[in-house]
Amino acid sequence: MNSAVPDFLISAYNWTVGPLRSVNIRALKARGELPVAILFYHRVANTFLNGWTISREGFTQHVNWLQANFDLVSLEEAQRRVASGFNDRPTVAITFDDGYAENSEFALPLLLERRIPFTYFVTIRNVVEQRPFVHDCNLGQPLPVDSLETIQALAAIGVDIGCHTLTHPDCGSLNDTLLHHEIVDAGKELEDHLGRSVPHFAFPFGQYQNMTRRGFELCRQTGYRAVCSAYGGMNAIGQDSFHLQRIHGDPSLARIKNWLSYSQRQMSVPRFRYQD
Repeated sequence: MNSAVPDFLISAYNWTVGPLRSVNIRALKARGELPVAILFYHRVANTFLNGWTISREGFTQHVNWLQANFDLVSLEEAQRRVASGFNDRPTVAITFDDGYAENSEFALPLLLERRIPFTYFVTIRNVVEQRPFVHDCNLGQPLPVDSLETIQALAAIGVDIGCHTLTHPDCGSLNDTLLHHEIVDAGKELEDHLGRSVPHFAFPFGQYQNMTRRGFELCRQTGYRAVCSAYGGMNAIGQDSFHLQRIHGDPSLARIKNWLSYSQRQMSVPRFRYQD
């Protein structure tokens, strides 16, 4: 639904379509075809509530509802369920992009305390050099980013750390040399910092125009086991599990409930065609 629609109207819509969706969900479950949803967040904080930030209270509401209604699984398990050809359990994986310092103050401890798995995609240069993101600086809000020590500590306790390029560029506009630098070299550098393999990659911005077939090809050659986009859509069971579509963790819980109740909008999002 349109982001301008107020929450009370979305809730009313959810109530209206709920019975029909329940019938469809039961049918999908019986056939083992319940799609897998993957959410992505950027920043959880109560200051500078911009388009890529959700408040602590809002994030807690999301997590409470998700825990009550879904299997919350790792990205690896989400991929396995998609590839398996059978899934009869409502399934969600949680991911974060970029690497904002405030996440370590509340959101990540909340997930760790509840033993909810998540993947944390980081932009390496910003983390290593403690450099604010350009999109924040353009708003006059040079927000703090995670330190390398924080990322290494998360990895040490078992958090899945993913690669989000070196410098957060629009990969859809890069030549082959720069694309190799942002995908291949980035993965190797992150592995060196962590002392372990990095299985997952997420394209910055993650819309159709921000990805290329060559980018996917490089990801596969590099050895990434899964690549994430960010334009929405659920992951149908039995489809290509190398490319995982993700849904934005919109601050509106009503909108999240609508999308993750197997809405037709999310079920029918066209997939990026990186293969013939």
